[in-house]
Amino acid sequence: MIDYKLLDALATVIETGGFERAGVVLGLSQSAISQRIRTLEIRIGQPVLLRSPVPRATPAGQRLLNHVQQVQLLERDLAKSLPSLPEPTARLRIALNADSLATWWASAIGEFCRGEALLLDMVIEDQDIALRRMREGDVVACLCSNSQPVPGARCVPLGKMSYLPLATPSYKAQHFSQGFNEQSLQSAPAIVFGPNDQLQHRFLAQSGYHGAFPYHLCPSSEGFVKLALAGMGYGMIPEIQAKPDIEAGRLISIAPGQSLEVTLYWHFWRHSGGVIERLTAALKAARS
Repeated sequence: MIDYKLLDALATVIETGGFERAGVVLGLSQSAISQRIRTLEIRIGQPVLLRSPVPRATPAGQRLLNHVQQVQLLERDLAKSLPSLPEPTARLRIALNADSLATWWASAIGEFCRGEALLLDMVIEDQDIALRRMREGDVVACLCSNSQPVPGARCVPLGKMSYLPLATPSYKAQHFSQGFNEQSLQSAPAIVFGPNDQLQHRFLAQSGYHGAFPYHLCPSSEGFVKLALAGMGYGMIPEIQAKPDIEAGRLISIAPGQSLEVTLYWHFWRHSGGVIERLTAALKAARS
């Protein structure tokens, strides 16, 4: 059995970003923190930290951090039934897509996190691959477009997000004057969130186009919309995010009547305690 003082040292080093700051938080010297990390690495037989320039968890270290999070959640449930026990502060590491974070996520979980005194470590990941973070033990829950749960986890649908292919009127007039067709798509610059983002490809395939197309990469939901407004390209933008610009006529669809509907799924480990169950209920209520 691993000594939880060693795991606490690991978690605090990662959270504070350094051995000295971790020592201040835990009331220990920097050398004592280093010794605990070394002891942990000796016991599991492999490194748990990459020490420079800023400490980062190795894959093994991240699995241990994920374990610590789940233990903290279970301890919170225990403290509620045994009031004499101090209730630990829980920090959940969650993977979610940037579009949800930029639109509905904060209003859905804000009141819940305040009431539970819950801290979140949010990892931004494309919705098509966020589930990989759970498989690797990097996060305790994720929001993604994959409906297949990993072993030991549950999967709950949270409704759909509607994406529209939007651009400025002048951009559409320049690049799609002859309509939404193969020739236009081959030359019109698009905007893609990142190398793992498949929304654009899925929409074009849905429309019958499977060829290459030029594109900008922009890993920011807010920046994504600003690039579209600047006339740099067309992109798949959540309808709820673009609504003000659509109503004002600043953005229009390059393919009227067409959209891409993406179902979101909430994945979480089955035995993570009541906090995750209550968070799940809050998300379902917000998306219903």
